[in-house]
Amino acid sequence: MASSLPQNQIQSILDSARPFLRGELESIDPNLPSLISVLRSVGAGECWHKHGTFLEHLIDIYKILKLWKSPDSVALCGLFHSAYSNSYVNLAIFDPSTGRDVVRSLVGGSAERLIHLFCIVPRQPIIHDDLLFHYSDKELVQHLQLSEISLRNAKEKGLFSSEEGWRKKLQSILPAQGITVKHIKTGEDISVSRRVMAVFLLMTMADFSDQLFGFQDQLFDNADGRLEFSGDESATTLWPGEGKPGLWMNSISRMGALYNLIVREEEIFIEERKRGCGSFSNGSLKHDTDKDDRDEEIELVIPPVFENCSKVLDAGEQRVARDLYWEAVCGGTKRGLEVVEELLLKCVEKNPFVGEPHVVLGQAYLARGRFEEAEREAEKGVRLMLEWGSPWDKRMSWEGWIAWGRVLLMKAREKSWPKTAWGILNLGLVR
Repeated sequence: MASSLPQNQIQSILDSARPFLRGELESIDPNLPSLISVLRSVGAGECWHKHGTFLEHLIDIYKILKLWKSPDSVALCGLFHSAYSNSYVNLAIFDPSTGRDVVRSLVGGSAERLIHLFCIVPRQPIIHDDLLFHYSDKELVQHLQLSEISLRNAKEKGLFSSEEGWRKKLQSILPAQGITVKHIKTGEDISVSRRVMAVFLLMTMADFSDQLFGFQDQLFDNADGRLEFSGDESATTLWPGEGKPGLWMNSISRMGALYNLIVREEEIFIEERKRGCGSFSNGSLKHDTDKDDRDEEIELVIPPVFENCSKVLDAGEQRVARDLYWEAVCGGTKRGLEVVEELLLKCVEKNPFVGEPHVVLGQAYLARGRFEEAEREAEKGVRLMLEWGSPWDKRMSWEGWIAWGRVLLMKAREKSWPKTAWGILNLGLVR
């Protein structure tokens, strides 16, 4: 069967990831090694954080945002994103009353402003209660379809309508001029532009994908996979739990869809202003000087995950897929590779957005000498894992999964696979 993605495209994604895989941080940003040294020197590597240490998490978020092609100010915000603490965690490695000048000198004014805002806004209620929970999955899918048509009409035909249902709803909860929220500690009013809210939504996608696994599902009783933080099993949940992949992907796909809607509405808004259409009377711009208040200099990029944030993964299918994967990797081999193949094919049908099931399926095909199918699955898996920048199955590191997937891909192309246990242990080199 033909490869699912041209080899030069896989190579392009791999080239973007290679500096992280090789630890060549100075090639990403000459200042990056010294920034990480500062974070290490103030104790970030000693702080517990969900799936490891705070320092590991900060570096991982930076990596994900860079792989998603985010601008430097956003990626640097990711690197320092909870440095003054925030509405989720108590990790103030810099004192917000005295450390802002220090952080500003390290990352620049634009990034420090984002870092500070990120740490003082009530992110949990804004993103979930005020934005995400206003939409059903079905509504998000419908609005994605309608917004694509609206954006095309705006750019190609100069047609605009503020009365379109998807635009009216988005503008009602996140208007063009932004929103006012309460400082999480002082209670004072804080103005947050729509583009900055979009950035925080993007960062939350990266944040959750890096840190969430089965432990949080147990902690918050996330049995339905909708990640609504409605339960509390703190008395009976022991860290790190059994290590299952978490049921967070429905929530992240919803964030991605909402982020995409905001990006499209911003593009339409700016196109409408550029063409001199409309009165801009419904909470938008009165003169050009107001552009600065909207943070239009911040580029909004679309992450590659969930097919460029165009799909919403059903919460139920997410759970079924996870359980099929878990059955395959934890007990399926005792019943034979045919059963493993059946389980994993059902898994990737239910959830086609993560790479690890494809990689495991690739190994199952290699063991049976089905090299073309193994190449196809290993390639899909490596591509998806490179796009995420974080592992779904967090029992192994992202770097480890990428290395293993590349070994499988190489062996599939060579049409060879070890026949002994020692042969498996001797694998490792990738070209």
